[in-house]
Amino acid sequence: MVAVIALAITGVAVGFAGGLLGVGGCFIMVPVQIWVFTAMGVPLDIAVKQAFGTNLLVVLPTAMSGAFGHHRKGVVWWKAGIVLGLTGAVGSFIGATIAAHLAGSLLKLIFGAAIFVGAVRMLTAKPPKVAEEPKDSPLLWAAWGFPMGIVTGIIGIGGGILMIPVMVLALKFKMHNAVGTSTAMMIFTSAGGVLGYILNGLDVPNLPAYSLGYVNLLAWAALAITSIPMAQVGVVAAHRLPAKKLRYVFIAVMFYIALKMMGVFTYLGLPI
Repeated sequence: MVAVIALAITGVAVGFAGGLLGVGGCFIMVPVQIWVFTAMGVPLDIAVKQAFGTNLLVVLPTAMSGAFGHHRKGVVWWKAGIVLGLTGAVGSFIGATIAAHLAGSLLKLIFGAAIFVGAVRMLTAKPPKVAEEPKDSPLLWAAWGFPMGIVTGIIGIGGGILMIPVMVLALKFKMHNAVGTSTAMMIFTSAGGVLGYILNGLDVPNLPAYSLGYVNLLAWAALAITSIPMAQVGVVAAHRLPAKKLRYVFIAVMFYIALKMMGVFTYLGLPI
């Protein structure tokens, strides 16, 4: 019961952050799930993979909702989103399969490093000025979508924090189109990753209750039920709160989680 409450509260924070700042909550959801599963006695190797697989299942309905919202504003280039998404889904399935054969401690390190890079980018990035128009180039989109999907599958995140810079800097999307189209892409990449984590975990013994492979349905429900409505609260709050200051708070949390997941504090002997 305590675990379900902890996950539901995490879902509140994730949804609010997404609506307020436009950032994914993977950097919050994954560490909390790992803590919950290991506290239940689940071995670290399984706990990390369960956290990644479940996280991607939370991303799926969130991405569908977000893509619908962006579509109504006319900022989703569906042709690009589908090509990027389908190739990304194949990559994400492969990435999940790779992750299923890696040690949990290594996956934690990789995840922490990815979140650290994301935090640095959020702290230092300035909105780029895009003068060129994006080209209708399915082969180029596929060339980017496949490797981005592999990374998505390996570290169990939606991929927007990685794909948006690629869309803006390499594919010449305007920022609002990049955000909308990347959300559409994540529908496919998260689905591919979820399928990979389910299939690769079906024969694993002693998984926690309510598990379908490396996806835990109870944890998913606790996170999704609270995160989806709280995203709407975050959107409303974005117009009333000092979002710039709150953005720095979330960046600080990202740095802390990244260093914690990489074991830096333990290495330095710091009890935090």
